[in-house]
Amino acid sequence: MPQPTEAFSYSHDDTGLIEQPIGYWSWAAHIAVVTHIRAGLAGFGLSQPQWWVLNQAAGDGRSREEITSILKGYLDVGDALQPDIDSLLERGLIAPGPTGLLRRTTEGEDLYVKARAKQREMRRTIHDGIDDEEFLTTMKVLQRMIHNTGGKAWHH
Repeated sequence: MPQPTEAFSYSHDDTGLIEQPIGYWSWAAHIAVVTHIRAGLAGFGLSQPQWWVLNQAAGDGRSREEITSILKGYLDVGDALQPDIDSLLERGLIAPGPTGLLRRTTEGEDLYVKARAKQREMRRTIHDGIDDEEFLTTMKVLQRMIHNTGGKAWHH
């Protein structure tokens, strides 16, 4: 895997980049970034959906239905989160609190803190050489393209 310190060069000059297919490059970015994130989380015994659930089970917790509703739009996971929620329950990483809402256990909180540190490290790697202004422009462009094509993103 290339390290951030390795030399980087664009695939084409600026004129050539303008003509590149966004479908290909957005797909390639998706595959590279999600694969990188999932590999990092796997080191903690977590799938990406399990990380999302663990993240949502903070504080006083949330119901299974609320967690599913919040996360169903993430990478087309839909209602397929139930096995991930069950796995976290079986592993003792989340449990129903006094009100019945699912929340992180002590073990779940410990794992969450470690995995969150790894997530931050991975974000720094992914964003290496990209300043906030470039990232903001990229996010706006991608969201506009989704809108222009009648697509939906999780925030819709």
